[in-house]
Amino acid sequence: MKYQCINWDLEDNILTLTLNRPEKLNAFNPQMLEELVSALDSANHQDEVRVIIITGAGKGFCAGADLSGGQESFEKMGAAENHRDGGGILALKMYSCQKPLIAAVNGAAVGVGATMLLPMDIRIGSEDSRFGFVFARRGIVPEACSSWFLPRIVGISTALQWCFSGRIIDSQEALQSDLLSEVVPKDELLIRAKTIAREIALNTSAVSIALTRQMMWKMLGEKDPMAAHRIDSKSIFSLGRSSDAKEGVQSFLEKRHPNFIDKVSADMPKFYPWWDDESF
Repeated sequence: MKYQCINWDLEDNILTLTLNRPEKLNAFNPQMLEELVSALDSANHQDEVRVIIITGAGKGFCAGADLSGGQESFEKMGAAENHRDGGGILALKMYSCQKPLIAAVNGAAVGVGATMLLPMDIRIGSEDSRFGFVFARRGIVPEACSSWFLPRIVGISTALQWCFSGRIIDSQEALQSDLLSEVVPKDELLIRAKTIAREIALNTSAVSIALTRQMMWKMLGEKDPMAAHRIDSKSIFSLGRSSDAKEGVQSFLEKRHPNFIDKVSADMPKFYPWWDDESF
C-alpha cells in the first residue's frame, strides 16, 4: 500500500511510523486510519520488524479527529447501529499486535491522538507534550476502547477526572500519572525511543516478546492468577524446548550477545492464540 498520511521507515529491525499531516497537526482522518491499520498488518507479518515506534511529523503528535467538516464532523460516527468507531478499530489492531509498540509523543496528543497511545506498550513524551481527553467538551464520549485502557493505566479516579473536565494535561502530570514512562527534551525524543527499541531488538527473542506481550495484555482481563499460571506453564514447556531457549542459555554461558533464529511467522507455540480456544 502506498502511504500518504503516514511515513514508513524500517532500519535496523526498528520500524518508525510517522503520522504525516503536519499542516493539519496530524489530524486523524479515515485515510490515516486505513494506512495505520495496513502498516500494522504488514509489520505483524514481517519478521525483520522487531519493534514499532509511532510518532508525529512537525509540531505535534496528533490534534485529534479532523474537524474540517464543521458541525457535521461527528455525524457519520453514529450513522448506523453496527458502526464501529475508527479509533477503536486502530486500538484493537494495536492490542493484537505481535511487536512491541513505543509511542514517541512530540507535542499535542488530543482526542484520538491521546486514546491511540493507550494500547501502546511504552509511552515517552517530549517536555512540551500535552494530552487532552476532550470528548465531553465536543459533546461525545471517549472512543478507541479508552474506557477499558485508560483506567487500567492511570486508575479510575484520574481517568474520570481527565474525561469529566476535558482539560489539557502537561507532560509532568502525564508522567506522574503513569500515562508516560519518561519525559525527555524534544530533540532527544526519537533518540531515546530508538535506544529502547534497539535494546529489545538486539537482546531478545522475537517469539518470546510476541508471546510475553499478549500474556501481559490478556491477563489484565482475568479475575484469577490461575489463568496466568496455565498460560505460563504451557509457554515455559513449549519455549523451553525451542532453539531460542538453547541459544539464550549458550550465549549467557559464553558471555556474548544471543543470535536468536526463531521467527514469529513460523515458530509461535501451537496453542497460540490461546484466547480463541474456549477449552483452554
